[in-house]
Amino acid sequence: MLYHAFCVILLLTFAMSDAFSQGATGYKMPPKAIADLIDAPPTPAVSFSPRNDVMLIMERPSLPPISELAAPEARLAGLRLNPRTNGRSRAEYFTKLIVKTLSDGKESTIAGLPNDARIGRPRWSPDGKYIAFTLTREDGIELWLADLSKASARKLLDAKLSDAYGTTFVWLPDSKGLIAKLISDKRGAKPAEPTVPSGPVIQETTGKTAAAPTFQDLLKNAYDEALFEYFLSARLVRVSLSGDVKALAKEGLISTIQPSPNGKYLLVESLHRPFSYLVPAMRFPKKIEVLDMTGKVVKEIADLPLAEDIPLGRDAVRKGVHNCQWRADAPATLYWSEAQDEGNPKVKVEVRDKLFTLSEPFTDKPREFLALNYRYQNVMWSDKGFALVNETWWATRKIRTWKINTTDAQAKPELLFERSFEDRYSDPGTPAMKTLPNGMTVLHLTDNGNALFLIGDGASPEGDKPFLDKFVLSTKQSQRLWQSAAPYYEYPVEILDEKGTLLVTSRESQTEQPNYFIRNLAQNTLSQLTTFPHPAPALAKVQKELIKYKREDGVELSATLYLPEGYTSDKGPLPMLMWAYPREFKSAQAASQVVGSPYRFTRINWGSPLFWLTQGYAILDGPTMPIVGEGGKEPNDTYVQQLVASAKAAVDEVVRRGVADKNRIAIGGHSYGAFMTANLLAHSDLFRAGIARSGAYNRTLTPFGFQNEERTLWQAPETYIAMSPFMNAEKINEPILLIHGEADNNQGTFPLQSERLFNALKGLGKTARLVLLPHESHGYQARESVMHMLYEMHEWLEKYVKHADAKTSQAN
Repeated sequence: MLYHAFCVILLLTFAMSDAFSQGATGYKMPPKAIADLIDAPPTPAVSFSPRNDVMLIMERPSLPPISELAAPEARLAGLRLNPRTNGRSRAEYFTKLIVKTLSDGKESTIAGLPNDARIGRPRWSPDGKYIAFTLTREDGIELWLADLSKASARKLLDAKLSDAYGTTFVWLPDSKGLIAKLISDKRGAKPAEPTVPSGPVIQETTGKTAAAPTFQDLLKNAYDEALFEYFLSARLVRVSLSGDVKALAKEGLISTIQPSPNGKYLLVESLHRPFSYLVPAMRFPKKIEVLDMTGKVVKEIADLPLAEDIPLGRDAVRKGVHNCQWRADAPATLYWSEAQDEGNPKVKVEVRDKLFTLSEPFTDKPREFLALNYRYQNVMWSDKGFALVNETWWATRKIRTWKINTTDAQAKPELLFERSFEDRYSDPGTPAMKTLPNGMTVLHLTDNGNALFLIGDGASPEGDKPFLDKFVLSTKQSQRLWQSAAPYYEYPVEILDEKGTLLVTSRESQTEQPNYFIRNLAQNTLSQLTTFPHPAPALAKVQKELIKYKREDGVELSATLYLPEGYTSDKGPLPMLMWAYPREFKSAQAASQVVGSPYRFTRINWGSPLFWLTQGYAILDGPTMPIVGEGGKEPNDTYVQQLVASAKAAVDEVVRRGVADKNRIAIGGHSYGAFMTANLLAHSDLFRAGIARSGAYNRTLTPFGFQNEERTLWQAPETYIAMSPFMNAEKINEPILLIHGEADNNQGTFPLQSERLFNALKGLGKTARLVLLPHESHGYQARESVMHMLYEMHEWLEKYVKHADAKTSQAN
């Protein structure tokens, strides 16, 4: 059976060279009602000052033209760079900055910016008086500063920033200056691409295991290596608020920069050779060093080798020093973790990770301060002599939170929480943080440090109901201070006072778009901060309902059902589009939990299925498709059976409700949802047609694992074959629309995946259409691309779903 399947792969891969004989047809537009939704001004983003007294409102542009994506681009070691600017390509940006004072609601637009401003990476000064940001020009990236007292901005540095990778600039703790990364003066001219190769490209393996996940945009040859060094070569400078520049000694392939809380040192990470053609830049060799403020090396913390040998698995990590940072509760003390199992979750050890600290002047031996049985996740420091440490273990879905004494090395850690992180209903919430005057963040404590605040989603069988709790450390008990209530979904964003009685919240309902409010719990008052307009008026009156139903094995499922404006049951069942994304679970109980809220606003973006509400379709958005593997069972060994069972339950429910015509239901999804779509068409006759965007369909092309599958192809060949819709292409009897970005950089979802599935379907005489979007990555950005994608989806749904003959067979 396996031999036959691999033969099929080879035949279909190499024998169908005529599959792309059709030429391009130009970009098309969807119906006006859909296009208008895309062209609506996007809702601004917001950020709050460290002192929580000012809100920054950042306006965003609509979708960029395809000409922006078509600009020159270098793809190196997993990075995508703009060679003209020495910055990231495809980076999102803002066009306008507005500051709003929370006390009086006064708004001021930041003046002094050019009309065509492309603003990136706004960062507050620790004292909250300034905002620094990048401004991208045609030939480079500048550093700018906005003075909030004057509501005006000015340029600090010319277009010399190195924004290719990692940290570009960072504030110093005293708010009197910044450390910036500039293009190196020593890098010379851009390497010329050789016209004649100097020799073959050679790689070798000598018996050491080096699993090869399907990374994209990797280095391929010596020329790529030279380009990588050219674009990442940088030097550090110190910049004053007046624009004076002082060069530091440090140069190299600098990735991250962290000033110490006392402002005396810099923690710097730099990449170096040997590079790899197998893994991206984040796994290249790197030095971790402490510098003084002249750029001189004070202490080398580690020189980590090339990490091509990280084992497979969600609990696998790099060997050696990991996640080195400054402690927020000390003037200049580092901390980091080190795996005790070589980073390999399959090694049987009692202690998985250890945490270490090292204080200035960095001459002593690092001190171990905590041993963990699971994998280290993060530390949240306090300014009251303790910290919270989280450890997790993916294989069991466990998470534990420890309270550790940071002043007494002999004190034993105290367990605060232990649970399954899949169990949303039991989630106690995430500790709220606050910013210190030096810019470091610590736990937001109350009652003289005896309690902290927890903010959570409030997941429940009725949907999410966000909350604010006070957690008393001595009793380990939570007191509910506030919780969102129907008919609103309201989430705490910032806590403005020590007692937790004054909050900034984001509030929305089915009919009211999200806006920001100040909620006073002591006075039980609510005042509105923002009045963002409705982003999609055409969807203002659509009907929305969170529905629940059961799978045949008893697993409880949920979805959000949308019906067009004015729809009533007497109008009969509608054509329907279901849009979904499968997820894995270790327990049926966790898989059965409700996700989402019935009171959330109807949001829409380029990838949403909700556009077709304007065209008379019903939409079932996010029907849960859990793949459960309890105990020692692997979820994916019964992937197909569970997937079909979940889809059947969803179809049965919408048909039972009378809102969907069982003969006119389409299934669709993006990425892993596209993989799901092709599998459902191959293994069921539930749907009239399918739409699969940017998916992977042949799992032998991702042989070292995919999604949450941790086994290799050679360990579980039957599962890989059974899960691959490519291997079952002959069973796909419904029309399928395949859409893929030609420049997809997502791990595993090569455009080749869609091309080969289309070739197979064409050779088998099936009904399929392949649309490759020029210059688009895994998520689509250009207006022309998005409009054409929507056009293709609309035409497909109209032809094969809405106007399909209900009396004919679904099979072709």
